[in-house]
Amino acid sequence: MDKNRFVNSVNLNIGTRFPYFVVDAIDDKPFPPNPGFRLMHWHEDLQFILVTDGRITVQTLDEKVEVGAGEAIFINATVIHRITKIGTCRYRSFIFPASFLSFFPGSPAEDLVTRVTENQDIRLIRFSGESDGNRKVLERLTSLYKLEDQAKDETYPYEVLTELSRLWLVLILNLRLPDKQKVSPLHRRLQKMLQYISLHFSEPITLEDLARSASISKSECGRVFRQSLEKTPYQYLLEYRLQRGGELLAKTDLPIGAIAESVGFAQMSYFGQSFKNKTGLSPSAYRRAKRENERDRLSSKAQSV
Repeated sequence: MDKNRFVNSVNLNIGTRFPYFVVDAIDDKPFPPNPGFRLMHWHEDLQFILVTDGRITVQTLDEKVEVGAGEAIFINATVIHRITKIGTCRYRSFIFPASFLSFFPGSPAEDLVTRVTENQDIRLIRFSGESDGNRKVLERLTSLYKLEDQAKDETYPYEVLTELSRLWLVLILNLRLPDKQKVSPLHRRLQKMLQYISLHFSEPITLEDLARSASISKSECGRVFRQSLEKTPYQYLLEYRLQRGGELLAKTDLPIGAIAESVGFAQMSYFGQSFKNKTGLSPSAYRRAKRENERDRLSSKAQSV
């Protein structure tokens, strides 16, 4: 599958000495903020999510899994997915590269990692506490959760790496490979339309354009989006454009008006209003916050050297 048609959600700590990224999400408010939070996306890293309150849905292009309080889920690397809340909820997401688990290149542990990360049939694994192995995974994730609420000193990275290794060992010892899944017609149609959006988001796009890209009717186009993503084509397109705009705000010095135009907004005011509704920050405030976070990160890195 061509991942370029979907958003690549990059680990914000990539490029640091310790690319371990934890997201604390309360309802639809993630910290750190991310305008593409509710879009279908993927990342190179592995991800575990521990739900502490309420319920969430984790959806791939082929399946949808509910995870409730006291439960957890594993999302394999490069799996296209989206996380949505069911009512009020809170969870923590732990994101890290698979290299954390291998100890060193050529290590015998690499086989215990790649048997999962390179298996395309392993997409999601839910842990509900119904078995001893599940409960052990939840215990390890709870330990990771508690580390985030403690003061972080020089031993914090080592504690995290130790807990991740224990977590992976429990997972491997209790892993059952899922059945192979077939690609559905709904999946194929959605792929074609999402690819069209990824290629043409900077241009005017109509419902007829999207439907034509998948050789279906406009009503079927709307049904595919509602059934697969639980939103309209317009809502997805708007969120995709805001995600791309957020990336340009963080990574470039382009004027906000130029960014708005480049991601498909005819009016800068509408871009600003939509972006604030989505993130809680105006485009200029979002850019400042990203720059301040980057300065703080570089300062901390310099002090640790």
